[in-house]
Amino acid sequence: MPSRVAEVIRGLNADVVALQEVIGAGPAGAGQAEEIGAAVGMGWVMTSVRQLRKHQFGNVILSRFPVVHHSHYDLSWRTCEPRACQRADLDLGGGQCLHIYNVHLGTAVLERRYQATRLAAFVHDRRVAGPKIILGDFNEWTRGLATKTLSALFESVDIYAHLKRRRTYPGIFPFLHLDHIYYEGGVEVRAVELTRSRQSLMASDHLPLVADLRIRF
Repeated sequence: MPSRVAEVIRGLNADVVALQEVIGAGPAGAGQAEEIGAAVGMGWVMTSVRQLRKHQFGNVILSRFPVVHHSHYDLSWRTCEPRACQRADLDLGGGQCLHIYNVHLGTAVLERRYQATRLAAFVHDRRVAGPKIILGDFNEWTRGLATKTLSALFESVDIYAHLKRRRTYPGIFPFLHLDHIYYEGGVEVRAVELTRSRQSLMASDHLPLVADLRIRF
């Protein structure tokens, strides 16, 4: 329920939130993205990857900073479910811009390998300057092809250095580590935590992965 998700987000006191599998607007009215954004007092942008019961369905970025640019990159592979990477450029003040890439990769091994390579090409676009953060549900629970590709090209938030419990899915009894954060440029990782509370367990089947980052320009 959007109200439960909003309650968890309020408790995190986060500046930026990346969500996947969110229902957007449709014939029946506004969607979850609008409801969550209004409840937490954050601006939001959505990338729809497909329709669900005639409603938009996809990724959402919520931000306390102004979104000055929003776009998406197609990561769909063959006949698998449509996938995309959502990009939002945030104005942190003083003309400084932070680029957020919200990702939801596929469930097939070869699909993720294709998506990781394609994603890296998009993120490495030299026309997009400044610090970049790539985060979301990568659907990879071992050190597979996508993880190896992305770890070789970007810095990775090493949750092993910060957490004893590192698995994010499923929330009620997590035994898989599907959610990851990568970055490029002036990003300093100060702290990482997994929020396991009654509210978070009811709101999603993934535990919230929270990183405290310092951005340098």
